[in-house]
Amino acid sequence: MPSLDTLLAFLGISVLITLAPGPDNLMVIGHSLARGRRAGLAFGLGCAAGCLTHIAWATLGIAALVRASAGLFMAIKLAGAAYLLWLGIQALKSGGTLAPPTGTPARPWLHDLRRGFVANALNPKVALFFLAFLPQFASPARGSVSLQMLVLGLVFIAQTAAIFSAMACAAGAIGRLLARRPR
Repeated sequence: MPSLDTLLAFLGISVLITLAPGPDNLMVIGHSLARGRRAGLAFGLGCAAGCLTHIAWATLGIAALVRASAGLFMAIKLAGAAYLLWLGIQALKSGGTLAPPTGTPARPWLHDLRRGFVANALNPKVALFFLAFLPQFASPARGSVSLQMLVLGLVFIAQTAAIFSAMACAAGAIGRLLARRPR
């Protein structure tokens, strides 16, 4: 199992990553502004659930590599660190913009949940991110790498769901205020 220090460091970095402007959180905010808090909550929870796909693939793939070679595991960690650095540089270079979805038809909650799940689960950048990020906090010396990565992944999903829910509630309230404001 990861140590408490590792879990806290992982949680802190995960929160910063989740708060950074990106397609998922911008879509949560956009859905909430345009369609209300409930639509944003559903989309955000779908995005968080979509992370399960990537965590499963990363956990299974990395575990196989660890069993095959400790050197290969270290190479994956170094490549992952380089990829995360590149992502950080790209994020600093671009400034995200928010464009809420056009039209505000009422949709069932499950529709937005499914859209969030699919948007996240089919995003290859998220898959690469988890493949690079999770191994940075796992150590073969601390036991099963698969179990460590699964625990870390579940921590990531929990904090993502909490942050996206807070974003949806705040943006939904702002959307209601803007809708009431005379033009």
